[in-house]
Amino acid sequence: MSRTLVLAEKPSQAENYAKALGGMSGSFEGQQYMIRALRGHVMQYPKDPSELVPKSREEYYKTWSLDTLPWDPEDFRWRKQPIPEGRKALDGLAAALKQVDSVTIATDVDPSGEGELLAWEALEECRWRGPTWRMYHADESPKSVQKAFRERKQLPSMEEDGDWRKADCRAKWDYLSMQLTRSAVCSLRKAKGSSPTMRQGRLKSVMVWLVGEQEDANANYRKVPFFEARFKDERGNIFAVKDTEERYPKKEEVPIGQYVPSPVVEDGRTRKRRQPPKPLDLAGISAALAAKGFKPKQVLDTYQQMYNDHILSYPRTEDKTVTPEQFDELLPLVDRICAVVGVDPALISHRTPRPGFVKEGAAHGANRPGTTVPSSLDALSKYGPAAAAIYELAAKSYLATMAEDCEYLQIRAHLLRYTDFTSVLNVVQALGYRAVYDDAEDDEKKDMPDGFGKMAEPFVFEGCNKRPPKPTMKWLKAKLEKYDVGTGATRTSTIADITAEGGKTEPLMHEKKGVLSLSDAGKASHIILKGCMIASPEATEKLQAAMREVGTGKLDEETVISSITDLVRHDTEQMQENARQVPASLLHAGTAAAAGMPKCPKCGQPMRKAKSGKIWFCSSKKGHKEPDGSFVIDDEGCGYKIGTTIRGKKLTDAQVRSLLSGKTIKISGLVSKSTGKTYAAEFKADPGEEWGTKMVGFVSDAKKPAAGARKSGKGPSGSCFQSASRGK
Repeated sequence: MSRTLVLAEKPSQAENYAKALGGMSGSFEGQQYMIRALRGHVMQYPKDPSELVPKSREEYYKTWSLDTLPWDPEDFRWRKQPIPEGRKALDGLAAALKQVDSVTIATDVDPSGEGELLAWEALEECRWRGPTWRMYHADESPKSVQKAFRERKQLPSMEEDGDWRKADCRAKWDYLSMQLTRSAVCSLRKAKGSSPTMRQGRLKSVMVWLVGEQEDANANYRKVPFFEARFKDERGNIFAVKDTEERYPKKEEVPIGQYVPSPVVEDGRTRKRRQPPKPLDLAGISAALAAKGFKPKQVLDTYQQMYNDHILSYPRTEDKTVTPEQFDELLPLVDRICAVVGVDPALISHRTPRPGFVKEGAAHGANRPGTTVPSSLDALSKYGPAAAAIYELAAKSYLATMAEDCEYLQIRAHLLRYTDFTSVLNVVQALGYRAVYDDAEDDEKKDMPDGFGKMAEPFVFEGCNKRPPKPTMKWLKAKLEKYDVGTGATRTSTIADITAEGGKTEPLMHEKKGVLSLSDAGKASHIILKGCMIASPEATEKLQAAMREVGTGKLDEETVISSITDLVRHDTEQMQENARQVPASLLHAGTAAAAGMPKCPKCGQPMRKAKSGKIWFCSSKKGHKEPDGSFVIDDEGCGYKIGTTIRGKKLTDAQVRSLLSGKTIKISGLVSKSTGKTYAAEFKADPGEEWGTKMVGFVSDAKKPAAGARKSGKGPSGSCFQSASRGK
């Protein structure tokens, strides 16, 4: 009897398959199988492109220079190598392949084809050449896994697998896009002599550009008031001329005297309905919860943990609907889910598949609750503080699709004497799904009057040009969706990456309760990206469409990959021009020294701590490496430095940071050379002093400096500090 190897993406997935099929090996409905797991991607391209080109071209690709750009894609010999953590999984896979007749790829079914890519690259490394099948599972519940195993489909060769071709094309294009990081760094070095750490990835660049432009729009916004004639009835309804050109810069210029009160004429009433929104994807959930203080990475990691335990569905889905089978699977659990999230089950009236929300063709199905229903939201606390909020939002968003439409009455009216003045009322008659999950904006939630009044009085209305919205995660999500840039999962993971604090490099953005702002590194990147194709949402949209066509066979991979050459040529020219506009204050942004380091009191650059630990110095100091490896100082920068001892007293890093942030610190236990007595004194940083600090006074009561002694004098040899004399 033939035996197939079920290849899972990770150990937790393999465990779920074992529960569904009856063990890590055995027989399911007459088919012998064994299950083995990878550890995600176990193969990767080398970090240095010189390792992928002929030996004669190695030095060329090692060189960080504008003269070596753009690269020639035909130079590359695309060979991946095992990552250190993946070697054990590969060895286990190679041994297992000798015991089977076929392989069944059971990795995640991703819209990007990533699951196919990581499986095929592992099988290729193990030199597998036998029959290969694919399980297309919606999630990892037993029923879904069993159904996918029964209905697995045979794949052609790796090169003929459309999902692999699509993902392979993306991986190669993204690898070649490393040129743009070199281009940005080299352009800045050429123009300014130094450069921050740049990260010009495909999705990152679009995000940085969009957020930077929105920040600029907010910063450049200037309120411009205008005045116009309007009417108001006794119920507070406003009548105005749509798209009027009769607006005035000053209130007194409005010819309000030409208007008199007018009767209101109702034009008609229309009953309207609004369908529930589609279930939120991972980016939508993350954006909604950011306002509550939950970070993107926190949402991503927590959701994944709950998916592993079947509490939520597959997180990285692009589906907006569910299949009839998925609907039927969750239907018996709906009342229990309602109880957990506090929804009245009577509101969930669509207990049969609903057109537009349930249809064939979905893979994983829209984000929704899983088949394991928690006893309460509190029971989810073991997954972390974000778990309850994630589950409640995902559940209510899905349950809303089974509730009634929101019904409202639209009433239109105009003024009898001035027919151009009109008004529209939308009066909610039945909340429907909004009683389960309300997606309306704040102004739509306000109580509305149930009709118009009888008379309307003229008045002068004051308005102004609309302020651009802040670049929130919700706003960025909508922008990326508009241009079809990324997926719900990649948007979330990328935002999590570029907003992560505490790493070796400064994040490109900061995120606070859902509002995004560029860091210094992000600001430098935004300036360098002006006019560049890599940051264009429209260009990225076209590129993603082209990659999908590679998967369907409408385009060949070489055509798409070679497109990066013209892009790099264009963007490199643009970056050289933009580099001249980057201010010196941003040139050290993004470096390890800049991440979390205090700023120089003299010039604002990040400070660095010397390897000796004896001084901190301003990172505006510039230099270069000689061929022999030695470092030569080219420019001392502002020259500011500060010592870490005072008369033999060692300062802690916290004390130095306090000084650099403008605070005054107290040092006790100092010994007077003249009297031998101990005393305490207070010190503060001073950019004008040779060693960056001076004493501001003695402390007699350990709370404030005593009067007198403000004059600086040279401290003891090697103290690295200025000290004060007693002035007596």
